[in-house]
Amino acid sequence: MSKGDLLEMEGVIQDALGGGQYTIRVDQGGAMVRAQLSGRMRRHHIRVLPGDKVRVAVSPYDLSHGLIVYRGRS
Repeated sequence: MSKGDLLEMEGVIQDALGGGQYTIRVDQGGAMVRAQLSGRMRRHHIRVLPGDKVRVAVSPYDLSHGLIVYRGRS
């Protein structure tokens, strides 16, 4: 599976869980997705907090897990 196969969705962080996991409410359908920061965001020390708008890359096979690839401006 390549990067182009991932679905990108917009959402808002609801909760910060332990181990770098976040719960995100996705705008499309209002579903909840559990996601973690992508490697590039970790490498550049980009912080995300509950209430931030983010873009999540989700696998088409499992829509409940994903990677946070972008933090939007609030």
